Amino acid sequence: MSRVNDVGGQQGFGAVGPDVDEAPVFHADWEARVFALQRVLLARGAYNLDEFRDAVERMPPQDYLTSSYYERWLAGIETLLVEKGLLDRE
Repeated sequence: MSRVNDVGGQQGFGAVGPDVDEAPVFHADWEARVFALQRVLLARGAYNLDEFRDAVERMPPQDYLTSSYYERWLAGIETLLVEKGLLDRE
């Protein structure tokens, strides 16, 4: 069963054209913090990259499609930390 992120071969999502020279790496400070948090959690063994990818891909389709790249990362991190008992949802 394919998930919402599996758009290979689908139409209607527009062209993909990276603007490497124009776009900043992070659009806001919080994105850099999410990136750093992800690196630390992976390095400390809180979860692995496959678990993280799966957590992001399990987002509800409407949330996945309306979230930015780092919003998806944050949702995946939160999901895993709650599932592993390292974080309380509240």
